[in-house]
Amino acid sequence: MNSNRRQFTQSAAAIAALGSLGIASRGFAQTGVAPIESLKVVVGFAAGGTADATSRRIASKLSPGYAKNAVVENRTGAGGQIAIQALKGQPADGSLMVLTPMSILGIYPHTYKKLPYDPVADCQPVSIGAVFEYGLAVGPAVPASVTSLEQFAAWCKANPDKANYGSPAAGSQPHFVAALWGRAIGIDFKHVPYRGTQPAVVDLLGGNIASVSGPVGDFLQHLPTGRIRILATSGKVRSRFVPNVATYIEQGHKDFDFTEWFGFFTVAGTPAPLVQRMSAAVREAAASKDVVDGFATFGLEARGSTPEQLAAILKSDTDKWAPLVKQIGFTADA
Repeated sequence: MNSNRRQFTQSAAAIAALGSLGIASRGFAQTGVAPIESLKVVVGFAAGGTADATSRRIASKLSPGYAKNAVVENRTGAGGQIAIQALKGQPADGSLMVLTPMSILGIYPHTYKKLPYDPVADCQPVSIGAVFEYGLAVGPAVPASVTSLEQFAAWCKANPDKANYGSPAAGSQPHFVAALWGRAIGIDFKHVPYRGTQPAVVDLLGGNIASVSGPVGDFLQHLPTGRIRILATSGKVRSRFVPNVATYIEQGHKDFDFTEWFGFFTVAGTPAPLVQRMSAAVREAAASKDVVDGFATFGLEARGSTPEQLAAILKSDTDKWAPLVKQIGFTADA
C-alpha cells in the first residue's frame, strides 16, 4: 500500500508510550476532595461485550472515591452513536461519562456525510480505559492446513467464491483492516457485516463464512477446540494473549499496525479541575490488579491516559484513517 508508515504507527506508538508514564493516581481518600453524589457511565453496546465489560469494571472502581454511586447504562443503536449523543446538552458537572471505541469518533467522520454529534466540540476527553488488537481468524470452511496469511491468500485465490470475511459492523475498524489486506494481496475479499463479533463467530464455527476479522479477545475461548485458528494479529508486536500468532507486519504487510482503544469522555465545557479528577480516577481504576486481570480475560490491556494524551491520540487516529477510508471507498451513506 502506498501509505506513510509514520502516519500508520503514530497513534499506536503514542498509546504504547502511556504504559511508561507512571500514571497511577493517589486514592481520593488522600486528596481531601469530597466525592460527587452520583456518576452515570453510558456505553453504546449491549451488556456482555468488551465495551460493556470495560465500562462496568472501571465504574465499579469509581465509587466511593470519585462518586458515592456509579452506574452503567447501555444505550445501544446506530453503531454506538446514540451513546455519544447522550453527552449533548447535559450538565458539565462531572456526573456523566461515555465509554466509546475509537472508531465512533475517529473513523465515522470519514464514513458518514453527517453525524448527530461533533467528536471534538461535543466530547471532552477524560482517559483511555483499555487497548486491544484485532485478529483474522479462519474456521472449518478453510482447510486445517491453512495456518498463515500466505496460505490463506492462496486458498482465497483458488476459491474466489468462498473468499469472504465477517466483521462486527460495516465501517468498523476490523472491517477496514481485512479490506486493506484483501486489496494488498489482490483478491476480491467479500465483506459480510454482522451486529457484533459474536454472531460472526457463530457463523464461522458453523462453516458459513471463511473468516472473521475481530478483536482477539472474541476468539480466545474457541482456540483450545481447534475449530478456530487466528492467522494474524494487527498490532506492532505480537499479542501477549496469542504469542504464537505472527502479526500482519511479520507476515510481510509492513504498514499494518492497527490497535483500537476504549476511551472515556465527558460533557464538553466541564471545568478542567473536574476533568482532571475524573481522569485520575479512571487511571487509578485501570491500574488496579483486579481490573488488569479481569480485562485480560477479554483480551484487553488495561491502560489509562491524561485528557491531553487522549485528545492527541484521537486526533492522530482521525487523521490516519482519512486516506485509508478513501482508499477503501466505503461510505455508510451509500
